[in-house]
Amino acid sequence: MKLWYQSMSRQTAWGHYNVALRRILDRVKDPDTEIEVHGITKRGGLADQFHYLDYLESGEVMENVQIATRRGFDAFLIGNIGDPGIHSCREITTIPVLGLCETALHTACLMGQNFSLVTINEKFTPRIIDNVHRYKMERRLSAVNRMTIDRINDLDAGFTNAAARKRIFDQFMKAANANVEQGAEVIIAAGGVVMALLAEFGVHQAAKNTPILNGIVSLVKMGEAAVKMNRIMGGKFLSKRLYYAPPGTDQIDEIRKYYGDVYPTVPGKAGRKTAAAKPLRKAVKKVLKKSVGKTVKKSAGKPSR
Repeated sequence: MKLWYQSMSRQTAWGHYNVALRRILDRVKDPDTEIEVHGITKRGGLADQFHYLDYLESGEVMENVQIATRRGFDAFLIGNIGDPGIHSCREITTIPVLGLCETALHTACLMGQNFSLVTINEKFTPRIIDNVHRYKMERRLSAVNRMTIDRINDLDAGFTNAAARKRIFDQFMKAANANVEQGAEVIIAAGGVVMALLAEFGVHQAAKNTPILNGIVSLVKMGEAAVKMNRIMGGKFLSKRLYYAPPGTDQIDEIRKYYGDVYPTVPGKAGRKTAAAKPLRKAVKKVLKKSVGKTVKKSAGKPSR
């Protein structure tokens, strides 16, 4: 089984997080699962709490799901709490596409009657709540409290600096315990880097024995389950009925004339290939070169978020 783990961070900006993420993925995956981690390499990869910057980065995610599909990956995991591009990715491919936020919300509902969120800062909070409403989960949301880390890159120091880690954990636990006092049964850390810090240092519980769900672990295990279900269902795990339906064969050749070699799973008329396929093939080769050694093997290179 091969999983593509798509992060929204740039490796050079999140060095300590990337190393910890690799350890976490290796620790929680099934023995026969391979995970390639890919970050943002073209534009951005630092401050996706801002809408415009998130938009600039999301295009690379949608390009990468096409590459993952062509390379034969079994699932595409979006390891960012904003779930950037998730609906477009599901329209593009036929393999399971899971997002960090959506998966965590549903998993939390299996753990308790309600869930709560600990967000990173004031700016990020409305975006995560928007996701809760988008996924129709607001009736299960019991509380939201936040940390005060406005420069989210400051979180990276928590992996190596004990004083920085204490400040981060103190803020997190204060917000988590406030959620508990408001009736929360499950805590979700609403940020991938915070999730990694909690997993790396074994923090799984808030006050009054309230479990802290680790979304990274949930994403990987649910991703593996989705692949297994997809195989049992003959490749029909992802519905193509309406919302995630791509253009049909009767339209795809004309669309590719103006948009390039999009929707790799949709055949053209008479199986014709378009000239626009060349740029994407070059992109695939570029990613292949960069991804050498980025598997779960011990010889793997450093990952990106």
